[in-house]
Amino acid sequence: MPIIAPSLLAADFLHLGAACTMLNESEAEWFHLDVMDGSFVPNISYGLPIIEQIKKTTSKVLDVHLMIVHPEKYIADFKKAGADVLTVHYEACPHLHSTLQLIKAQGMKAGVAINPHTSVELLKDVIQDIDVVCVMSVNPGFGGQKFIEHTYEKVSALKNMITLANASTLIEIDGGVTEHNAAKLVKAGADVLVAGTTVFKAADPKAMIVTLKHC
Repeated sequence: MPIIAPSLLAADFLHLGAACTMLNESEAEWFHLDVMDGSFVPNISYGLPIIEQIKKTTSKVLDVHLMIVHPEKYIADFKKAGADVLTVHYEACPHLHSTLQLIKAQGMKAGVAINPHTSVELLKDVIQDIDVVCVMSVNPGFGGQKFIEHTYEKVSALKNMITLANASTLIEIDGGVTEHNAAKLVKAGADVLVAGTTVFKAADPKAMIVTLKHC
């Protein structure tokens, strides 16, 4: 069964505490937290103070996705805020290997996200240093976008690369994940499903998490 990581970006920010309580009572294992700077992506979300407060509400994994330029400057800060998994974008890291080592040195799992146009082959030389590859199945920056169908092929290719390298890297899918494509993504090789709108706009979010978990 996949790990379910609901994205708080889709939650009602006036009732963020209630959203955290709901996730704590659900079968979701991770909280997915999207940090956007308005530069790397054309949107601004939330930052360190919000993550610090969310950390106080849960013992579940905080999966922090940095959609920012120069992420290496803030690694220690996000560790202090409570991040367990820290994901940076391949496209924002000219010295990716070094950035991964800095994340691991802080005691966090190191993730790399790739945009829809970025080939998984570009990760081949560092795949054994990556704990989680976040495959963007929409263009990063906004929730509620339509799933990009080519993602299935990317996931299969990435799974093959991980297997050949004898690595333990998890494959995470972020964007447009629904109860209709979850099973196909898992079959292709996905280990972690990020779902924002699908969970938080559902009539019964906890039931939707169960549906995704047991797809």
